[in-house]
Amino acid sequence: MVPSARSCRLAVPVVLLAAAVPLCSVGAGGDGKASPLEKEIRKLAAEAPLEMRFRGSTADECRAWQAAFARKLRELLGPHLPPHAWKTTVERVVELDDHRREELLLTAEGHPPLPVYVLVPKGAKGRGPAVVAVHGHGAHGYDAVVGRELTPGVEKAVANANYDYGRQLVRRGYVVAAPCLTPFGRRLGDPKAYRGNDPCAITSLRLQMLGKLLIAENLRDLLWSLDLLARRKEVDPQRLGCVGLSYGGRMTMLAAALEPRIRVAVVSGALNCFQERINGRYSCGAQLIPGLLRYGDVPEIGSLIAPRPCLWEAGTEDKLLPTRWLEEAQTRLRRAYRALGREGQLHVDRFKGGHRWHGERAYRLLDQELKDRRDAGEGKTGRPQ
Repeated sequence: MVPSARSCRLAVPVVLLAAAVPLCSVGAGGDGKASPLEKEIRKLAAEAPLEMRFRGSTADECRAWQAAFARKLRELLGPHLPPHAWKTTVERVVELDDHRREELLLTAEGHPPLPVYVLVPKGAKGRGPAVVAVHGHGAHGYDAVVGRELTPGVEKAVANANYDYGRQLVRRGYVVAAPCLTPFGRRLGDPKAYRGNDPCAITSLRLQMLGKLLIAENLRDLLWSLDLLARRKEVDPQRLGCVGLSYGGRMTMLAAALEPRIRVAVVSGALNCFQERINGRYSCGAQLIPGLLRYGDVPEIGSLIAPRPCLWEAGTEDKLLPTRWLEEAQTRLRRAYRALGREGQLHVDRFKGGHRWHGERAYRLLDQELKDRRDAGEGKTGRPQ
């Protein structure tokens, strides 16, 4: 859910960083009141180099660019791969009318424990499609995504943002993994300990002092959840997808960009650019990739998904997706898909509504790519390693 401006009041300490979060309120203020530092930050943001923007037009040029930009992105992120082996502890199993919810804790040496829900359709037979459903900001973490009935406040969160897309997916026949990312839900601890400051910013700063990036830690956990699904007996590992709203959309984009096993992605409420986001004074460290704007931005990361299908949901009333920057992002994404001869695989659902999960076109695309098409090779076409 959307944090208040008070909860996002830590200033951006570095200029050319992708440090802003689509869920944080941005208070840029009028130019007449801007301090010299504020004006300098805005100037540097406007002049961000974006040195590795894709400017080619052919498939060969695009594939070469994807390989180079993916290498640079991995370099900026640092370590983000999940463990090869882990222990799974079953904390609880809940049998519901139409599905089973397994509440699991994954542990591996050298990594923080990862809480994850796995939803399995009732009566599932054989190996079927599976999706990682990633939550956004909010006090409930992964609880809202699965509609966990025991968590106070989840029903309101679901109603406000159509947030239970994990539960909606299992009811459509998908096995679903929903990880709890940091610092949200049960991984946040006592919110009062942050004294009104943004937990994402505090956690990000502390991890950076230890040589870690919060976004890379969460990427590892998302990929760990994907590995968990791929190894389950109910899942066809060749039919994997990923979806998420807001910060969950941002993480879905990043995971799909770097993991070719994700055959289809749905990115909701995240079709904007960091270059625009850092024009405001407030940000969230959960999306910090130091130095990103020297090389590229959201459209460049999203272009690594091409030629695989990706749908971007964008509400017409979502104030976090300014029209100018949304259109700029689409133009740059489309260039990569067009170069690869797969422009039809780039989808934008410009629905009437605000910062929420829509799902109508998303579910049709997921069904088409994961249920109707079973050619395992299709999802890997043109992806650099």
